[in-house]
Amino acid sequence: MSGSVSGSVIVAALRSPIGTAGHGLAGVDAATLAAPVLRAVADAVAVGGVTGRIDEVVLGNCMGPGGDVARVAALAGGLGIEVPALTVDRQCGSGLAALEVGAGLVAAGAGLVLAGGVESASTAPWRMWPPVEGETPRRYQRAPFAPTGFDDPDMGLAADLLAEESGVTRERQDAYAARSHRLAWAARERGGYDAEIVPVAGLVHDERPRPGLSEDRLARLPATFRPGGTVTAGNSCGISDGAAVVAMVPAGVQAAAGLPGLRVLATASAGVAPERPGRGMVPAVREALARAGLTLDDLDAIELNEAFAGQVLACCDELGLDPDRVCPDGGALALGHPWGASGAVLAVRLFTRLVREGRGRRGLAAIAVGGGQGVAMVVEAVA
Repeated sequence: MSGSVSGSVIVAALRSPIGTAGHGLAGVDAATLAAPVLRAVADAVAVGGVTGRIDEVVLGNCMGPGGDVARVAALAGGLGIEVPALTVDRQCGSGLAALEVGAGLVAAGAGLVLAGGVESASTAPWRMWPPVEGETPRRYQRAPFAPTGFDDPDMGLAADLLAEESGVTRERQDAYAARSHRLAWAARERGGYDAEIVPVAGLVHDERPRPGLSEDRLARLPATFRPGGTVTAGNSCGISDGAAVVAMVPAGVQAAAGLPGLRVLATASAGVAPERPGRGMVPAVREALARAGLTLDDLDAIELNEAFAGQVLACCDELGLDPDRVCPDGGALALGHPWGASGAVLAVRLFTRLVREGRGRRGLAAIAVGGGQGVAMVVEAVA
């Protein structure tokens, strides 16, 4: 996205619990899942002293029914018929891309934007290719990420190949996955997620984190995507349902209301070869940091979407980033990966760490995208 976004401030950030597909949120469609989170964020900024209408709702979504999920969710959340809404699809990066769009709208003059993402893998409609010459319609699991002439591997296979090419061993992947579950369970037990979660359909906690998921247990799992591979069900994220939303306002509105928040210093989107989509966050991170005039050493909190342990570790190695700095309260390997929402979940996690808990000043959120893209955002806590 072109143009400055540095006048945009996130002043509220909430999410639903993340449910494992087919379980706690299985009966909640995408719009119904996003609606209470939108409502809660709108109420939070109103209580905080931000008045006036919501100028736009922007939600990322990948696999919903269409029909502008953001608009349906805004109406279901009681935000008012006068509030316009836009649905963004950058696949796994949709939630963070929605924040990028929202920050740009605020920088262009909007007074209050709600931005985030939602995914209900459980209720995603079945899609069919139309029949050809009398054949039976064929169901497809995903649309093509690249046109004919480009390799377009499934994300798991691509992550496995990236790990191999980057020299990331199975042992490192299992150790990192075990770490994610250990940290996420510890955060859940101490109430580290409580302030950011809006209960939905009776679910109050993330479903996926597992206590005691050791490296030894993970080592017993077979390769999932190719014989002799290193990516398994245990060191991959889970297919999940969830929603996350932030409120963005101009810096002047934030200062007048006296609300602490996260100033958006810079955003960036980038492209890489479609056959290795997991690398997409690397150039996006580099560009966002360059636009912000910062380096990784200047950051206090780093949230990368953990789609696959091997993919995250390969990106960390390429960036020269110590993986122990990433997702200190666990990430998508433990929490799950609700595709269209995951990028926004990263921003909510930064808000909790830097604003609610005051553990540092500057942070980074980044996510890789099917088809070979990446999205990154750099933020700074402000009083």
